Amino acid sequence: MPAPDTLPGTPLYGQFPTALRFSVREQSRNRLAALLLLLFVPLWYLLMTAIAGDKDVDFKLYATGEMLSVGGKHITLITAGLNALTMISGFVVFDAVRKALAFDKRLAFAGFGQSTLVGAKMLAIGIVASTIALYTALALLLYWRPGLTGWGTILAGFATMTLTYGSLGLLLGVLVKNDLEGFFLIIMGGLTDTFLQNPLGNPAANKPVLQYFPSFGPMQFSVGGSLGDTVLWRYLGFGLIWAASFAVVGLIVFHFRTRSRRPKG
Repeated sequence: MPAPDTLPGTPLYGQFPTALRFSVREQSRNRLAALLLLLFVPLWYLLMTAIAGDKDVDFKLYATGEMLSVGGKHITLITAGLNALTMISGFVVFDAVRKALAFDKRLAFAGFGQSTLVGAKMLAIGIVASTIALYTALALLLYWRPGLTGWGTILAGFATMTLTYGSLGLLLGVLVKNDLEGFFLIIMGGLTDTFLQNPLGNPAANKPVLQYFPSFGPMQFSVGGSLGDTVLWRYLGFGLIWAASFAVVGLIVFHFRTRSRRPKG
């Protein structure tokens, strides 16, 4: 992709639409990820509901200390959605960042401010993450109708999870040396993170150690709103803290990786 010409005298806010357009284009033209999103998510829900069956399970809401007796199918649908989001959002952002890193360096050399590139990168992640989370939450309605409030909390939990793993994809995209390392970390991290939260056949579920996992907050928020009639905003904040932490570290590394070494003066 050719870099635009140097923009002498152009204010940073004038560069932002161009930088944003490049970032969104890089993150949205991954055909494999789009195919995964459109086909994998509904099929993943179908497979996981067939495995879960109709057995009830105990799920602990940490905000109240209450132990809920909930349908294993419903818990599994939420964890399946969260798991699909970890892989798709992490993969999309990781792949886009790695492919665009050299181009971002050329943009910086052409006069684009790093703050502009960073802002455009984060807004693009937010746009793509919101789209992925909305589609995944809508696909869930094919198998379960939790009510408007319940669905809204699931959507918010999904969006937070997508931002978290999108930010992790950004961090890995500027940090690891090859694609295999990044894909392995995203897939294994997402599987471990999300399925440990599901108490169906999992002896490690409801253990305090799960509070230190990125999916803990979105899972508690989604289950509380959809199955416990409680909206646990604090737990949604826990998920946003994970997203912000990954993003800050990733953007710091991005800043150093895209520094222009053009002589000044």
